Amino acid sequence: MNNQKKSKAYNITLIPGDGIGPEVIQAARSVLEASRIRFNWDVQEAGLRIFKKTGKALPDSVINSIRKNKIVFKGPTITPTIKNYRSINVALRNKFDTYAGIRPCKIYPGVQTRYQNINLVIIRENLEDLYAGIEFGEGEKDTEELINFISKKQFIRSDSGISLKIISRFESERIINFAFKYAKENSHHKITIVHKANILKHSDGLFLEIAQKIAHHHPEIEFENQLIDSLTAQLVQNPEKYDLLVRPNLYGDILSDLCAGLVGGLGMCPGVNLGDKYAIFEPVHGAAPQYQGLNKVNPVAAILSGVMMLRYLGELKAADKIEKAVAQVIKEGKFVTCDIKKDSAVGTKEMAKAIVNKL
Repeated sequence: MNNQKKSKAYNITLIPGDGIGPEVIQAARSVLEASRIRFNWDVQEAGLRIFKKTGKALPDSVINSIRKNKIVFKGPTITPTIKNYRSINVALRNKFDTYAGIRPCKIYPGVQTRYQNINLVIIRENLEDLYAGIEFGEGEKDTEELINFISKKQFIRSDSGISLKIISRFESERIINFAFKYAKENSHHKITIVHKANILKHSDGLFLEIAQKIAHHHPEIEFENQLIDSLTAQLVQNPEKYDLLVRPNLYGDILSDLCAGLVGGLGMCPGVNLGDKYAIFEPVHGAAPQYQGLNKVNPVAAILSGVMMLRYLGELKAADKIEKAVAQVIKEGKFVTCDIKKDSAVGTKEMAKAIVNKL
């Protein structure tokens, strides 16, 4: 998967992010550097913090750095309810065509959870669906024209706001082909396509139709499809029966949080947004500004995102060594944050240091 030639040190764009982002990214950085893999970190600011200083949440310097380095290690950023403030994550995915969101959800012995033996991966289409951001506000001229057009087929109230759900054949084929390729390369034996095609016949229906056609070319991979509402119940009752879940953008976002809850919480789940030329590695969790500066939050999601980055770079031994160290620290339970073990909990820095000591 690596698009960057191996050298003495890897050039990585590093975005600390907002809220707890700088803390978990610094913790992950200390672990990555302890693996003896060398990095040239190109530190760039993006998000609400730099927006308050400059009026621009995604400066040109960030874009130029990513174009140069191709690989990003990123902390969470805040998306406030400010008009015309676009999500940094959504903007980066569209700018660099990172169409595949990959979010592993795995139980490490020692975490607080009601389940056992969960090891599933969510693959999320990143660029379309309601996240395309095509919206029409209540009372706007374009909205009125759209309502007049739609009302010819079905009544719609004149005081409506409208968001368009976009599912294209091109993006659906791209993400589903990616999922089957990923399954083969990573020893997954079953793919579940998630949809609501019984109601959304021309959007989710298209997604499902394409998935069924592509699945015929991969008989060695078990294939099933499941309605999103039914799947939520099944994931709570029988999560062990799932392997690789593929879904449109919005379902992917919501269900990745549900699956994180199954394996101990958002602090345990890493992620990457991947395209053909660029890769953006970041924890699944948000910026949680209420915990900023408290040295309290779990750094594992950020550290495991770094492990995913090492595997992308081809540094498999270092990646396996770090993941093993993370698993040992969690299992021992002596130097873990309060979401993993409430009694004898330590801080973000202390847990990262314990993982470094294991290395």
